[in-house]
Amino acid sequence: MPRGSSPKRERQYEHIEKSQRERGTSPRRAKEIAARTVNKARARSGESKTASRESVRDVSSSRRGGQRSHSGPGGPTRDQLYAEAKRRGVKGRSKMNKAQLERAVG
Repeated sequence: MPRGSSPKRERQYEHIEKSQRERGTSPRRAKEIAARTVNKARARSGESKTASRESVRDVSSSRRGGQRSHSGPGGPTRDQLYAEAKRRGVKGRSKMNKAQLERAVG
């Protein structure tokens, strides 16, 4: 953790790292995810001296809850499925909903 981080952020980091490890993530990746999540939370709440525009304006990490990951609660988003379908050259993809895209890409 960065110098000057609060005990709350320390606990948050430990909790995220532990939960990532329980999900089977490598130790290195678990530490990276925990650090990024905590740093974004610090930036959004004004606890850090520097913060990227994206960290401040984007949806908070806790609210997003794996939306952008391919293994999150709802799996890949419709936009991610659409991009994959486009990459594979699936015809009629623009008119497909998420379920149809999942079947086409699946």
